Amino acid sequence: MSLQFILTFIAAIVVLFIILKILSLPFKLIIKLVINGVVGGIMIWLINLIGANFGFAITLNWITALVVGILGIPGAIILAILQVFI
Repeated sequence: MSLQFILTFIAAIVVLFIILKILSLPFKLIIKLVINGVVGGIMIWLINLIGANFGFAITLNWITALVVGILGIPGAIILAILQVFI
């Protein structure tokens, strides 16, 4: 077996585990995560819109999306503060 096949197999198992965990969560928690994600995404968009005038932007990738999806508005603020200092 090649290394690529093994890594793909492990990644598929992890994704399947995550999907099953998400489906086993209460519906109320899933709705809360979706709302946090949408509000946080809007916050990042607004920060990037206003920050474009000052040469400031937060890149949107899976890590920032995860932070904002879990934490919501406080996550977007934390990312903005980290972007200033890093």
